[in-house]
Amino acid sequence: MITIVGNLKGGAGKSTVAFNLAIWLQSQQKKVLCYDFDPQLTLSDVAGVREEEGFLPPLTVSSRYQKDKVAQYDEILIDVGTANMTAMKRAIAMADRILIPVAPSQADVWSTQRFLYLISSTIRNEKPPQISVFINRADTHKGIRETAETEEALRTLPGIQILKQRLCQRTAYRRSFSEGLAVFELNPRSKAAEELMQLAYTFYYGESQT
Repeated sequence: MITIVGNLKGGAGKSTVAFNLAIWLQSQQKKVLCYDFDPQLTLSDVAGVREEEGFLPPLTVSSRYQKDKVAQYDEILIDVGTANMTAMKRAIAMADRILIPVAPSQADVWSTQRFLYLISSTIRNEKPPQISVFINRADTHKGIRETAETEEALRTLPGIQILKQRLCQRTAYRRSFSEGLAVFELNPRSKAAEELMQLAYTFYYGESQT
């Protein structure tokens, strides 16, 4: 299965999400290949850190698509942004699933609307990809309304699945990422690890982890 983790707007956290999902899939005994089509090559960089530190399993990341390799893996994750629009459209055309992290702001809702239009205008397959959206970098303070308001606005958009699991704005994501570790590897009992694994279970298995 080919999954894009993408968004038109920068700062949505797509590379962090793609990395954590890739390591989680490997913990589920899946053979995973990542493609990094973002010119910033953030996913490639963190995979390099992971390799340098000797963390296992290593993460295979390529910046050049090779069709013959796809069949060798259980899951393909693609990290791509608008800086490489050609690669973005090619990835959309062959994707089975598209996962869109959305930060809690009106600007991110507008960006998601434009991304959905790009997807619909690019799809050439008779069977469209599954499009899932979730709130990333959610506010942890209950008195702040932006997160709930953003989710409410996303519910007005057609043709998408909104995942109830949110990833909150936590230093654990930045810290673990800089060390080449998934959040559940750095601290398996952290809130960040719990919410990431709940998101992964829901996205890939359609249910929460019990």
